Amino acid sequence: MNEKISVIAVDDHELVRHGIETFLNLQSDIEIVASASNAKQAIEQVAEFVPDVVLMDLNLGEGMNGIEATREIKKISPQTKVIVLTSFHSDEYIFPAIKSGALSYLLKDIVPEDLADAIRQAASGKAVLAPVVAKRIVEDMQPEQPENIPLHSQLSERELEILKLLAEGNNNQEIAEKLNIAVKTVRCHVSNILSKLHLRDRTQAAIHAWQKGLI
Repeated sequence: MNEKISVIAVDDHELVRHGIETFLNLQSDIEIVASASNAKQAIEQVAEFVPDVVLMDLNLGEGMNGIEATREIKKISPQTKVIVLTSFHSDEYIFPAIKSGALSYLLKDIVPEDLADAIRQAASGKAVLAPVVAKRIVEDMQPEQPENIPLHSQLSERELEILKLLAEGNNNQEIAEKLNIAVKTVRCHVSNILSKLHLRDRTQAAIHAWQKGLI
């Protein structure tokens, strides 16, 4: 008899975790070995159980978000497949999540049976994407805009504002205080800026801002 696919469910809502656990444990080939309400718990449980699959929500309340947790989980257990299961499907979540190591990206309106199938697919190394997410990724892979159209023209007003503050040497906490927004929101915007500008880190973003005369 084949071993069951081991799964850890990560979501800050107990009702959601319980619903996922109840349904998946009815599957003959899937077993929830643990569940977590935050990133710290998730990382600890992955280190302990080394599951085949992690179902990862992105908004985990205070502290580390699901994107950061995914990155840490892949460091601890590279063979564990991470499936993002969230309500968010904008660029500022999709691309950073995929870049952090998530294999699949699903939305919470998914049919339960399809979620179980996505877990089976992930266990065998196959990605499953929500249609709206797949569409956005395909669009992003289209030929780049002509060189005479600057990449930073794709940034929103808020993103440009954060890029300028970043280039002036402000850290996330300082940017959050100046704009009166959450640090978590700043982190999401920075990830989105790096994705849109095709840059690796904050230093490159700061250099880009200076080179393009944004400061």
